[in-house]
Amino acid sequence: MSSGVLQPVGHGEAIREERFRILVAVRDHLDEVIEAAVAAMQEEIPVYAECEPGLLADVRHQVGRHYRMKLECLLDGHDVTLESLSFTRGAAMRRARAGFGLEDYINAFRVGQQTFWEAVLEAAGSTQLGHEAALSLATPLMRYCDFASTLAGHAYVEFKQHAVADADRERRDLLEHLLAGSLPARGPLLAAAQGYGVSADARMLVVAAVAAGPTPDADTALAASGAIARATLGDARTLVVARQAEIVAVPVFSSGCDTSRMCARVDAVHARLRDEGLPLAMGVSTPAAGVAELPRAYEEACAALAWVAEAGGVAALPRMSPFDYLARSAPSTARRLVDPAVRELLTDERVCETIQALADADLRLGRAAEILQVHPNTAQYRLRRIEERTGRNPRSVRGLIDLLLAIELEA
Repeated sequence: MSSGVLQPVGHGEAIREERFRILVAVRDHLDEVIEAAVAAMQEEIPVYAECEPGLLADVRHQVGRHYRMKLECLLDGHDVTLESLSFTRGAAMRRARAGFGLEDYINAFRVGQQTFWEAVLEAAGSTQLGHEAALSLATPLMRYCDFASTLAGHAYVEFKQHAVADADRERRDLLEHLLAGSLPARGPLLAAAQGYGVSADARMLVVAAVAAGPTPDADTALAASGAIARATLGDARTLVVARQAEIVAVPVFSSGCDTSRMCARVDAVHARLRDEGLPLAMGVSTPAAGVAELPRAYEEACAALAWVAEAGGVAALPRMSPFDYLARSAPSTARRLVDPAVRELLTDERVCETIQALADADLRLGRAAEILQVHPNTAQYRLRRIEERTGRNPRSVRGLIDLLLAIELEA
């Protein structure tokens, strides 16, 4: 297949001869032009300035191949073809693998084209004939750059898509192993697990998340999973997988980290994503002592997730008391067991505040009155009225537990 970008344009004999002279002059100093192009890339594009010597040598080699291809086509008067530019595919893949951004890679083509054009102008000199000959080269050179950079860009994107797909597949396969309670025995998946700090006896959490809000976006999970993966939940990278509408993360505890700090990090990620327009509902498990406990931790995270409000938020089991957990996980039968008289009384917010204050005061009436900011006699009157209306003495342990549980079940 031919690009047709370097076909000769109709010019007089003098222009053709001058153009030939210019191209030969550039070819005779090609090594200098190549070095100038590489230096310009390093000056203008930060990622090129940070290249290690081996990668920089590859960049220099590729610039030379493109320059020689341009000169060959222009001097011999033939078209550049996809086949003749096949070397760009390998270079594009190597740049993508090295972590170059596509915009930086394409920008390098622009810099290389500019440097080559400056060499043409210098070789053209200051004569009118030289200017006209150089001008006749402008269009084919621009077309070459467009053709080559487009081909390279396609190769780059294709490689990135395959790389991302492979990485997603690896993360998914690893997560399925872990949620089945086993560590991969060998090979790339075991290496990937080690890269995330996951080992047979590592201490971990499981975080489950879904998009929140009245109209959750189907793409939110994919976008949010990347943001969670970039966040610092543990010392190592966090394994994060988007499983259709669900996100599952498995952060590993570092030696000095506890559940309180880990949950605070989850809170921070949730708040940042919410502020960026990606509201999530997130459930956090209790710690898993090794890979064998991850199936249980995943079930816990999903259960906690069910307790988050529609607008989103974080439900972290490590921050709950056993009482809170039992109340939240109670089936509907437990709610029906609440005495109707108690249920009716609990519609009064002041009654709930009084019961909660007594619990916070460890059944001490004076301290409860301080919490409520009322006189002790007032607090005592309220408690007596609660007992009269419910048949339960809030100042007894059993009566207080019954009332607190009713409050939690009705919440």
